Amino acid sequence: MEIKVLGPLEAWLNGVSIMPTASKPRQLLALLGMQAEHVVTVPALIEELWGMSPPRSALTTLQTYVLGIRRKIEEACPRPQAKDVLVTKYGGYQLEAGPESVDVTAFERAQDAGRRAYEAGRLVEASASFSAALAVWRGPVLSDVKAGVRLGMEITRLEESRLGVQETRIDAELRLGRHQALLGELSVLTAQHPMHENFRAQFMLALYRSGRQWRALEEYRSLHDRLMEELGLVPSERLRQLHHAILSADSVLDVHDAFLPQLAS
Repeated sequence: MEIKVLGPLEAWLNGVSIMPTASKPRQLLALLGMQAEHVVTVPALIEELWGMSPPRSALTTLQTYVLGIRRKIEEACPRPQAKDVLVTKYGGYQLEAGPESVDVTAFERAQDAGRRAYEAGRLVEASASFSAALAVWRGPVLSDVKAGVRLGMEITRLEESRLGVQETRIDAELRLGRHQALLGELSVLTAQHPMHENFRAQFMLALYRSGRQWRALEEYRSLHDRLMEELGLVPSERLRQLHHAILSADSVLDVHDAFLPQLAS
């Protein structure tokens, strides 16, 4: 079995799609896939599908959705029986897909490898592992599934993890002197996340090291004005320090390991 949630939902068994067409069965399969090899309780499934106001028929309807997914499984692989793949357990259901079948596992393993390498100072290895983790993604998590409370929490967790991987990978590459190659990516990231201070700091530093001091200062001003207008705040002390260092062309900015560790603390 293969289940992909880091993008549009995909579910395959022996090369045959087992994707339901209706919205709620897709939502059900997504949650079971996210929790592969673990029991998802009936109350949790009902909460995901209907929130805090489920219909009286919720349990019967849930069972109907499970039967529909099992029929899809039978079409793809009569043996083992569908009930051995989507298993009824005490209090809930469990998808016997194996964690290796879910793309989240590949992402998190590469993420962990990257963090270990980064913390050990193996920056080339860290960058490669983080890049491998990000390559698993095909778009926003479950972009074609209407998420309830349970899936919503998982989506938030995974999207935050993705941002963390991007941020740390860029930091590693800045330390390796790859600032010019990062300009395009950081331009997109700061546009997508206009109040993300670490992406903005990384972009400012990459611009400065690429001989674009004025652009780096413009990026600071843009963030400063937006924070003031929308939140009544000023940039953090760390970002103000970077701004001052760029204004004064402080030579510390040319030493790859000298400044960003303060920003990432």
